[in-house]
Amino acid sequence: MALQLQLRTVSGLRGRADRIAKAAFRGLSFYTRVLESCEDEARFEETFRWPVASNIDGNEILEVQVFNYSKVFTNRLIGTFRMVLQKVVEEGHVEVTDTLIDDNNSAIQTSISIEIRYQAQDGTVGTWSDKEFLETPGPHSEGDSRPPLETDSLLPGLRQSSDVSPGKSSQQPADRSFRRAGKGVFSAMKLGKARPTKDDHRKQDEPAVLEAEDLDRKAMRLGGGLDPDTISLASVTAVTTNVSNKRSKPDIKMEPSAGRPMDYQVSITIIEARQLVGLNMDPVVCVEVGEEKKYTSMKESTNCPYYNEYFVFDFHVPPDVMFDKIIKLSVIHSKNLLRSGTLVGSFKMDVGTVYTQPEHQFYHKWAILSDPEDLTAGLKGYLKCDIAVVGKGDNIKTPHKANETEEDDIEGNLLLPDGVPAERQWARFYIKIYRAEGLPRMNTSIMANVKKALIGENKDLVDPYVQVVFAGQKGKTSVQKSSYEPLWNEQIIFTEMFPPLCKRIKVQIRDSDKVNDVAIGTHFIDLRKISNEGDKGYLPTFGPAWVNMYGSTRNYTLMDEHQELNEGLGEGVSFRARLLMSLAVEILDTSNPEINSSTEVQVEQATSVADNCTGKMEEFFLFGAFLEATMIDRKIGDKPINFEVTIGNYGNQIDGTAKPVLRRKKEGGDGDEEESELLQNSSEDEGGEDGEMVSVSSSQPMKPLVTDRNYFHLPYLEKKPCIYIKSWWQDQRRRLYNANIMDKIADKLEEGLNDVQEMIKTEKPHPERRLRGVLEELSSGCLRFVTLADKDQHHSSRTRLDRERLKSCMRELENMGQQATTLRSQVKKNTMKDKLKLVQNFLQKLRFLADEPQHTIPDIFIWMMSNNKRIAYARVPSKDILYSIVDEEMGKDCAKVKTVFLKLPGKRGFGPAGWTVQAKMEIYLWLGLNKQRKDFLSGLPCGFEEKKIARGQNLPSFPPISLLYTKKQVFQLRAHMYQARSLFAADSSGLSDPFARVFFTSQSQCTEVLNETLCPTWDQLLVFDNVELYGEAHEMRDDPPIIVIEIYDQDTVGKADFMGRTFAKPVVKMSDEQYCPPRFPPQLEYYQIYRGNSTAGDLLAAFELLQIGPGGKSDLPPIDGPTDMDRGPILPVPLGIRPVLSKYRVEILFWGLRDLKRVNLAQVDRPRVDIECAGKGVQSALIQNYKKNPNFSTLVKWFEVDLPENELLHPPLNIRVVDCRAFGRYTLVGSHAVSSLRKFIYRPPDKKAQHWNMTGEIVVNMEPEVPIKKMETMVKLEANSEAVVKVDLSEEEKEKKKKKKKGGGGGGGGGGEEVEEEEPDESMLDWWSKYFASIETMKEQLRQQEAAAAEAEEKEEMEIAEGFKGQAKSKEKSKAPKEDKKKKQQAAPELPEKKNKQKIDELKVFNKELEAEFDNFEDWLHTFNLLRGKIGDNDDNATEEERIVGRFKGSLCVYKVPLPDDITKEAGYDPTFGMFQGIPSNDPINVLVRVYIVRATDLHPADINGKADPYIAIKLGKTDIKDKENYISKQLNPVFGKSFDIEATFPMESMLTVAVYDWDLVGTDDLIGETKIDLENRYYSKHRATCGVAQTYSIHGYNVWRDPMKPSQILSKLCKEGKVDGPHFGPGGRVKVANRVFTGPTEIEDENGQKKQTDEHLALTVLRHWEDIPRAGCKLVPEHVETRPLLNPDKPGIEQGRLEMWVDMFPMDMPAPGPATDISPRKPKKYELRVIVWNTDEVILEDDDYFTGEKSSDIFVRGWLKGQQEDKQDTDVHYHSLTGEGNFNWRYIFPFDYLAAEEKIVISKKESMFSWDETEYKIPARLTLQVWDADHFSADDFLGAIELDLNRFPRGAKTSKLCSLEMVTNEAELPMVSIFKQKRVKGWWPFVARDENDELEVTGKVEAELHLLTAEEAEKSPAGLARNEPDPLEKPNRPDTSFIWFLNPLKSIKYLICTRYKWLIIKIVLALLLLIMVALFLYSMPGYMVKKLLGA
Repeated sequence: MALQLQLRTVSGLRGRADRIAKAAFRGLSFYTRVLESCEDEARFEETFRWPVASNIDGNEILEVQVFNYSKVFTNRLIGTFRMVLQKVVEEGHVEVTDTLIDDNNSAIQTSISIEIRYQAQDGTVGTWSDKEFLETPGPHSEGDSRPPLETDSLLPGLRQSSDVSPGKSSQQPADRSFRRAGKGVFSAMKLGKARPTKDDHRKQDEPAVLEAEDLDRKAMRLGGGLDPDTISLASVTAVTTNVSNKRSKPDIKMEPSAGRPMDYQVSITIIEARQLVGLNMDPVVCVEVGEEKKYTSMKESTNCPYYNEYFVFDFHVPPDVMFDKIIKLSVIHSKNLLRSGTLVGSFKMDVGTVYTQPEHQFYHKWAILSDPEDLTAGLKGYLKCDIAVVGKGDNIKTPHKANETEEDDIEGNLLLPDGVPAERQWARFYIKIYRAEGLPRMNTSIMANVKKALIGENKDLVDPYVQVVFAGQKGKTSVQKSSYEPLWNEQIIFTEMFPPLCKRIKVQIRDSDKVNDVAIGTHFIDLRKISNEGDKGYLPTFGPAWVNMYGSTRNYTLMDEHQELNEGLGEGVSFRARLLMSLAVEILDTSNPEINSSTEVQVEQATSVADNCTGKMEEFFLFGAFLEATMIDRKIGDKPINFEVTIGNYGNQIDGTAKPVLRRKKEGGDGDEEESELLQNSSEDEGGEDGEMVSVSSSQPMKPLVTDRNYFHLPYLEKKPCIYIKSWWQDQRRRLYNANIMDKIADKLEEGLNDVQEMIKTEKPHPERRLRGVLEELSSGCLRFVTLADKDQHHSSRTRLDRERLKSCMRELENMGQQATTLRSQVKKNTMKDKLKLVQNFLQKLRFLADEPQHTIPDIFIWMMSNNKRIAYARVPSKDILYSIVDEEMGKDCAKVKTVFLKLPGKRGFGPAGWTVQAKMEIYLWLGLNKQRKDFLSGLPCGFEEKKIARGQNLPSFPPISLLYTKKQVFQLRAHMYQARSLFAADSSGLSDPFARVFFTSQSQCTEVLNETLCPTWDQLLVFDNVELYGEAHEMRDDPPIIVIEIYDQDTVGKADFMGRTFAKPVVKMSDEQYCPPRFPPQLEYYQIYRGNSTAGDLLAAFELLQIGPGGKSDLPPIDGPTDMDRGPILPVPLGIRPVLSKYRVEILFWGLRDLKRVNLAQVDRPRVDIECAGKGVQSALIQNYKKNPNFSTLVKWFEVDLPENELLHPPLNIRVVDCRAFGRYTLVGSHAVSSLRKFIYRPPDKKAQHWNMTGEIVVNMEPEVPIKKMETMVKLEANSEAVVKVDLSEEEKEKKKKKKKGGGGGGGGGGEEVEEEEPDESMLDWWSKYFASIETMKEQLRQQEAAAAEAEEKEEMEIAEGFKGQAKSKEKSKAPKEDKKKKQQAAPELPEKKNKQKIDELKVFNKELEAEFDNFEDWLHTFNLLRGKIGDNDDNATEEERIVGRFKGSLCVYKVPLPDDITKEAGYDPTFGMFQGIPSNDPINVLVRVYIVRATDLHPADINGKADPYIAIKLGKTDIKDKENYISKQLNPVFGKSFDIEATFPMESMLTVAVYDWDLVGTDDLIGETKIDLENRYYSKHRATCGVAQTYSIHGYNVWRDPMKPSQILSKLCKEGKVDGPHFGPGGRVKVANRVFTGPTEIEDENGQKKQTDEHLALTVLRHWEDIPRAGCKLVPEHVETRPLLNPDKPGIEQGRLEMWVDMFPMDMPAPGPATDISPRKPKKYELRVIVWNTDEVILEDDDYFTGEKSSDIFVRGWLKGQQEDKQDTDVHYHSLTGEGNFNWRYIFPFDYLAAEEKIVISKKESMFSWDETEYKIPARLTLQVWDADHFSADDFLGAIELDLNRFPRGAKTSKLCSLEMVTNEAELPMVSIFKQKRVKGWWPFVARDENDELEVTGKVEAELHLLTAEEAEKSPAGLARNEPDPLEKPNRPDTSFIWFLNPLKSIKYLICTRYKWLIIKIVLALLLLIMVALFLYSMPGYMVKKLLGA
């Protein structure tokens, strides 16, 4: 099938130029060569060939354009020739000479001469000469009996091969065998099994064991010397490898996960607000999540309130609902019981945005508040908060919270996701709703009949309106009464900040009803998919386009059980309606005065859109054939079953609407013309009948036959029913085509990545080569997309979104292609893992891009009906089966046989009920334009005849109603079922009785049942005889049907329980092939078993399908192999397939059992452990009395067993604990399966590494390091290195220390230091100093790690970006982080300097559990959880935790049989312990356990007020400590600072539980959360977790050594236990251990400063570097604080807070340890702050004088310390200040308690009059001064304020003149002082307030003096309040006018005249004199004039 064009000449050209021509057909164009400088005639004489996949329609057009060619500029078009191909189609060969036409369609003189040939698919048309038809086989090369249409497309490789571009003839057979269907070169081999493509199936198999050289050779042949890395290696995954083209991959996962509810917790901490707009307000913050509201307390008269309040909201909803909830934070001013308060500003964001943040949280970020009522106003303030959203199983890493220096950089820490600009603007979102179609009935027919009877009218039974929800606001259109096709033409306008922080717009068609409105269908528009934020991006835009809505089935019932589906939850099971809508966004210019400033939702009329704006109506044709229907659930019953296929409402016979569904006529303007056009489109041979082709949308009902106990099947045999449906839709295929291309690239990428991961997992060689191949495929796929998508399609119906999306997709893919190419060159063995992550990001991006937001053709639903009831369905996206001429654009399942599993609709599909397959179907689907439908049968398995209805008998393209297969092949299937592992526990014992059932076509067989195991080894061969498959033999070879394997649990009564399912594809052998390597015998492979969406184990099996040839079964390879006599007629897996075994010994260390729960209410008393592996096993000794001693008496036992050589095939090892009862009865307590033995396999150490070069000495040496740089100091030691490093304090340090100890010298630390620096006295330091210093260090390390990671990432990005044009951009991008980093790096060095001034010894703060850091302390003793009970199906119940019934402690060791020499030869080898040498005894031992609890953070609130009253409870064995009386009131971050001593006996009491409870006055106390610590593993661990090793050794002071054993004793003990030579202490501070030499200081001072010689420092140095010691070395646990999450069993998986603590343990038979370290919380220090307000100046004047109208103010100053507003103090009033000057000389006194370490004031006060006790608050130390204008009768006016942070505030100005606004706004640049360092400060500070435009302005200045004294100093030198004794201040010298003027009128008049108005009066007097003179002049002028004139 091809169209061939010979372009001969173009003549009559003008001028002289280079000419070129372009020929285009069906969107594929070719260019000729350039003919240089030709004049009037261009002789091209070139031939072009288009292979066509569907017959050419007579209306299609061929276009030839002729250009003047230019190298530099674009080619200039001379003229165009277009030809309708009708004549060509009829005659097959046409020669034409014709003139060209120009742009205006007028003919020009130039003419063209061409010849066209066409050969149609059915071979009917066109005579081709031999030479052109050389290599094509004859038209009917096989099976001439078939009707002509069925010839499988004659050039079989052409249509399917996507590597060959459809324009070049690809008929070189040599090359052909490698062009496999678009799968890269060798993916046709699966693990070395080659499968030739169709066209060479007649040849013998070529051997496919390709060695690397072989690959090289083939590569040379293909690509001319590619390196082998470029070739993608064989694919590894089992089912999904899909070689040929007739089948699609089945989908394994069954259950839609979307609609299931889950637990979520939203936690929000409101810390403080700043810069709130307004005067003297009392702000409250309202926190709203979804519908729930909570409020903070009210803070009085402040613009920057500090709250620090924590709120938690718990939800149990589906994820979709959760992520659409809106979080709204609003600040409300002066709210009280009676008033609702006024809104200051609010902030909105959806939960999804928070959840997509890293760690699902925003931490310490500032939200910008804006006023939704007033768009023109700017921001209304900032609110600092933490927001976190936790789902089940997410753990949130809270950044560490101690001693925060305020992050005052508000702009740098805004609460916005990355990439959102800080300045967001207001925007209008216009959502236009035009009309809807195809709505379902929403009313019962009874009602309708009643209406009809009464009124006599028949109306549509639905009253629809549309509701749109966005960002928490709702808008509705009007209701259109009774209309299935309502017309609205309305627009809904939302006003919201842009970019919005809410991601989805919900559009819902609802049915208005008197009682309650119901949703008809819902659609979500994801803003991320309809906009692009890049610099070439676009604002959200959508449509006008149709959106399809899906939901429950269309038959109306009053109680629709699937109503949720219509609300948009879960996967819709039926088409509901389609809605035509559009969306546009306009950014508002808020400066424009006309703008409507309200943000209410508005609804207004909109102009309607033209009918054809969404595309031209086209007739589509859907064809389907059912090839098999098996595995039909028996529950359905044996009534006849049929299948119905629908697309939209077409084909829906039961509950489609009553009308003709989509009117052809309405759409296209004038109806008749449209109709006739449709008729013309249908090609000639169908004549008029096509008009009457009636759709057949469902198969004939048929009675099902029984397959086995669970399933039926339908006996289709050779007769396969078909369906076909005609439907009309707007033609927007381009959208789907583009999505398909991207999907295919993504599928290929995903498959490649799965292969790579599988290769890594199974340790196959060279996964990096496969990854390179994958990247290469990706880049070529991306470039192909760019070329295909770039075809200009300027039809009128492309929306703006279409154009913009196309541009951005092309940009993205081009970019991705280049990045892939760059990455490919960077993939090396060592960079593999990181690159794999990057490639996975590509995959996510592709999937995101491929999802087309504007729908076109609705999805196809296949329903199984029984008795006219809908039972189960499958939903097939229309794009997946859409046909296109271009292979890449074709849907992935179009014209392929797809295995579809039908599932139950809606909620019924959840859980176990929904996991049983309702039916398994093999179905073939094709959807395309009706005019392209010639080709719709091409993908079916060959060898059938069509059966048509009578009318369409002799019309070749009339679709069949059934297919009758004449070809049938007989096969034998052999299923080699070897074993399964990690299966699902289906019985209450925690085990299962599994058997597997194998389904193939309509047969099924079972393996035997193995009792009580989760890891059955069936070792059984199942043979299916006489399997009949229909179709051509060679197709079966490439495309065998899939095999379904289901695993069940056999129950004695009732039906077997379903445990999981997997799929496999058999390896096929045709009768003419040899049964020999490389393909046979097949290998065992692992298949992942799925149960719903979760994995449930693996199956190890192999499957082969052998054709039974003419010679019958005798030709098949014999089934030999011993039939097991004991197992009866069960065949074992034959020898070539089962794995090769060798002898292993398994040694078991039995230590003990712990925490066994009761079994059937009886306590476990005499337990025993049974170990079993591959049929062999061993039993432990019996524990005689579990209560008294739960440890085993015999420690080590072993057994020998045959295991496969290949470690991946090792069977699991089962541990079972039984309780031995009286009379020889046993009950199972619990079991554990060790699924992988790999970590227990003993591998002898390398001979080379083992000697560690014992001869030379290695000197290890430690410099005193700056504490921060801990990361780099680990010295990696080579065996021979002679590196010498010293651990020694430098001389200066020693000097400093001496000075400090003597208490002299040291001096103040200068300005910027913290408080401690001033007190060199060591007695000042306590444990907390150490703790806070350590936290600083930890933070710094985190910061450095982040910086390092960011740097690495940036480097990587740069590398990738190097490869292409985007360089400039990426550099800019990377600039920003670099600057941040510089800041960070500048910040970093300051810390060490500070620390060096005074070295505080530190401990290690772990921000996680100690176990996480030290591998659970399972260095030799492992803990195995014993499980019992079923696994819960539904997510909510039985979690893993609840199934644990106890723990077995022990270990395993597996090795090949003769015990390795290196163990047996060792000194002191004890044969009874085998591999477990040197293990301590497990006799009971008494231990003193000392638990230190430092503090808890972020506790979950337990009381109504959003707080908790926490206290500690500790439980260990029988000891139960509840520290109830020391509860901490109303605190979610309590500091406990306590230690508890407990005596315990291991092993009986070894599980320590530390819980935090909430104290309640009445009722029981609630558990907030608890944490459990296994002390035994810690105690026995080699990491020595009994007592952390401190950083330094000191014998007094805050850092005293805690361990009763000195470092030297510990060291000797470790050396002895590890059989290490040493320690040998030498002179000069050296110690030698094994062959390592350490150096260090040797002196120590006692309390009195006396020096002594000691080896302890040296020993400690060795301990701190114990991991460097050969063989015995490992990291020892340092002195530490660990952070443990608190969990509450009621809320599994969600953290309820964290606890910082540590545990020390001391054996009782050793010397007793000293007293516990004192970690009690620091008491705040009492201070007194004295503030003297001397004067004010330039205070703005508020009042107008009644009489004189002059401005004045009655000034007073108010002050308080933050948080103590009720203790505010006021000065007296300076009345009638006319200049803004005021004199006060007034003293305030503020006593307060202050915690220097945290820089916070501590206040204790009752929260309200009802509070039981005082609550302690910690607030920043801030002094507020305000200036007010006093009024007698009305409220005082607030004029301005200043807030000074006592730790850092600007130094006061020397004079009033120098005092300016800068001091407030520009804090960063000014010198800052701290009152705690300076003690006394005096100066001028400005008062500020905001004016009308929200700008800050100075409203006055104050001269004040601050003086800080400690409580003791204040007692010694007391001072009086105001101007009182003692130490009184003098009276201010106020001018007289301050007395009110009527008391002394003369004085005030004098004052007025003399001072204020002096100049004014002088000016007036002068003016008057002037006036008088002028008047006199005018008056006397005439007289004088007369006199003068008359000369009198």
